[in-house]
Amino acid sequence: MFSQEGYQLKLEWGPEGVGALRDCDVLVVVDVLSFTTSVDLVVGNGGQVRPSRWKPASGKTLRPASLVETTGLVELPSPNGSNLCFLAAETGAHVLAACLRNASAVARRAQELGETIGVIPGGERWGLDILNAGPREFGPLRPCVEDYLGAGAVLAALEGKASPEAQLAATAFRNTDVETAVRECGSGRELIENGHAADVDLAVRIGVSDAVPVLVEGVLR
Repeated sequence: MFSQEGYQLKLEWGPEGVGALRDCDVLVVVDVLSFTTSVDLVVGNGGQVRPSRWKPASGKTLRPASLVETTGLVELPSPNGSNLCFLAAETGAHVLAACLRNASAVARRAQELGETIGVIPGGERWGLDILNAGPREFGPLRPCVEDYLGAGAVLAALEGKASPEAQLAATAFRNTDVETAVRECGSGRELIENGHAADVDLAVRIGVSDAVPVLVEGVLR
């Protein structure tokens, strides 16, 4: 797989994307519904998040609305964002967590940390019931609207030579009614229709946070 050589700003999806962009100075993980939104809330309160490799038996369901006032150290496994942070740490790159809330702040910090920046939207998984808190298995990656727009929000705030993949994500963010798109896409509707509209409300707030979660010694702080 080509690693988008010759570009400073790059985008690839999911765990395979981490491998493809392993030579970047900085890797930015995006999982809007709901891992990186949860991380932003906790870190914004002065807390810390320990991402862990997700296993079907983890059985935890992320609920940003339950973390609004959370401080201290929280362990958050998830099949997408948390797992990606764990994998990204193994590359030796600086690892940051971004969502729509803090995309601009994360972009500024990423630019300070390195010249080549890879943005990794987590996507969803076919066959994974995001509302089921019990043991779960999941299938192949499903690219999703919310993470593409979240990645685009980061890339739109960065300067440098962008790959076509990165350019298209930034353009999508600039030219989309982001809040409406996230609420009406498959992931957003699933959460809203199952009583978790408050989680989506928190996730669609653009640029409201200056928190910049950076992974240091296995903890986002």
